[in-house]
Amino acid sequence: MSELITAELVDLDLSAATKDAAARSLAERMVAAHRVTDLDGFLADVAAREAQMPTGLDGGIGIPHCRSEHVNAPTLAFGRSAAGIDFGAADGPADLIFLIAAPAGADDDHLTILSGLARRLMDPEFTAALRAGTDPAAVAALVRGEEATEEPAEEERAEQPQDTEPEAEAAEGAGSAPFRIVAVTSCPTGIAHTYMAAESLAAAGRAEGVEVTVETQGSAGFKKLDPGVIAAADAVIWAHDVEVREKARFRGKPLVDVGVKAGINRPAELIAEARRKAERGEVAAVSEADGGKDSGGEDGSGADHAHFGVRLRTYLMSGVSYMVPFVAAGGLLIALSFAIGGYEIASAKSVADHFVWGEADSWAALLNQIGSAAFAFLVPVLAGYIAYGMADRPALVPGFVGGSIALTVNAGFLGGLVAGLLAGAVVMAIQRVPVHATLRGIMPVLVIPLIASAVVGFLMFIVVGKPIASLQNALTDWLNGLSGSNAVILGVVLGLMMCFDMGGPLNKVAYAFAVGGLADPTDGSLKVMAAVMAAGMVPPLAMALATTVRKKLFTKTERENGRAAWVLGASFITEGAIPFAAADPLRVIPSVMAGGAVTGALSMAFGATLRAPHGGVFVVPLIGEPFLYLLAIAAGTLVATALVVLLKGARRAAPDAAGEAGAAGSDGSRVTVVA
Repeated sequence: MSELITAELVDLDLSAATKDAAARSLAERMVAAHRVTDLDGFLADVAAREAQMPTGLDGGIGIPHCRSEHVNAPTLAFGRSAAGIDFGAADGPADLIFLIAAPAGADDDHLTILSGLARRLMDPEFTAALRAGTDPAAVAALVRGEEATEEPAEEERAEQPQDTEPEAEAAEGAGSAPFRIVAVTSCPTGIAHTYMAAESLAAAGRAEGVEVTVETQGSAGFKKLDPGVIAAADAVIWAHDVEVREKARFRGKPLVDVGVKAGINRPAELIAEARRKAERGEVAAVSEADGGKDSGGEDGSGADHAHFGVRLRTYLMSGVSYMVPFVAAGGLLIALSFAIGGYEIASAKSVADHFVWGEADSWAALLNQIGSAAFAFLVPVLAGYIAYGMADRPALVPGFVGGSIALTVNAGFLGGLVAGLLAGAVVMAIQRVPVHATLRGIMPVLVIPLIASAVVGFLMFIVVGKPIASLQNALTDWLNGLSGSNAVILGVVLGLMMCFDMGGPLNKVAYAFAVGGLADPTDGSLKVMAAVMAAGMVPPLAMALATTVRKKLFTKTERENGRAAWVLGASFITEGAIPFAAADPLRVIPSVMAGGAVTGALSMAFGATLRAPHGGVFVVPLIGEPFLYLLAIAAGTLVATALVVLLKGARRAAPDAAGEAGAAGSDGSRVTVVA
């Protein structure tokens, strides 16, 4: 670390009152040491990183840091403040401030050293020595690690199983294996928080007698956990602010999923929560689709990329998941405006010019116009975050631009899908072009958004926009023309999709199809929305009813979940049935699919319509044919309930086998279930 910090980069009497002033004071020392070439440009990069997430940590530590094209050598500057400076930590101001500057193309060796420093900040003896130091040269030497003992490197201890600690040895001596946790830590920059969370979790594990093995997905390299270590783990902790790579490796394990700062500040709580989830037998709902976004190990080779179809589904689901909050907020506001002022309120004059406090119609118009403003973001957000799922932040701008153009050329929901995929593909292609090191810093913030937006805009305006608009119009005409058996068949298909994975990809595809029609509502699209929401309510309602009428077929925990499922089902939260499906998928999933198909078919046959994209029974006043609509939901719920009771009852008809299975675990042995 001799090249990273010197006495000239240490200020033991930092007088700054704000974090911006502190960063400037320390950065000026970097400029004087010829480590930073442009003070204002570097400080802008520091501020941008700080805007992503405050860098204050419990214990009086602030670690502003960034990668920047204005840094020519990895550098540390240290300041000590007597008054304290607010860096956003929960426990108050920081008196120890490290400004960490990394070049845009910093090499792995230097980043590994920086990660080691981040871990040392978790050591109370180290921070106490920093507070007691009186000589800048001595403090710089302390930070460089020149007074370190011959103990194993902190990063090695955090990444290896802690099976040589006294607690672990005591547990093994008592004849029982220690509780095992595998963890993943990551942060946006991958320089500091990633490694501090790793050390914090490892230290807490040693204190608790828990074996913690950490995979740090940071800038100093990504070395995947051994599959055998994951398989032997009792629980998983993710402490991350960027997507965990290859999530599917952890499927079937109890999971605690939190931000990276929680891993730093409250590791013991996370370990305790992981224990509780393991004791309750909870497992993570991690799909195979989560494994393909960022394959590649330490060398970044990416040999384990998922199948294209799996990755495509992941990209689309990324866009839909970000779109849903806009759908819920905007759609419910519009629905409420219709309830107050009637459907004609949609043609009211702008409330910016015509608003009367005492008139209900003015309030209805206000709600409608706010909701319409939120709805106007649906297609751009869908396109932007499809692109984001493919190529990360540089793809956001061309994705949003393409989605907006899709609305301009009347390409609608389908145009948004295509725009997002085009934007992601264009950005991915640009990222593969080798560029000089001096350009790397501006590529993601200037060059890539500029070029990609121009390319996507050209394609959407000139090449594909109009054909997609024609296809969108044809789809709308087809929906409007549906009647009789054709409508019923569509209702069956939508019902099956909504209930198959209960919040998973197929469920979201059906829901996105319905919501896309609300952007330009017609009679056919309103019928589709009604069928989709009705079918989505069936799984939790059916499980709630089943646990009420045949309690003996369900465990105590399932009966408790059943009481909550009444509310979840009534609110159109299909995920309320997931605990039941996870415990007994072969009986629960076919049953609720049958019920959903019945409900979807009846809703379409009855001609029920719905203008709200969410809300369950709470938006019944806005439903066309409300009584028949509720009848369709009731019929599907009864069918699903009857089937699940029948199938579970048939299983109970073999009491001897069940008794043997129960006896097998009566000696207290641990049973491992792989989902």
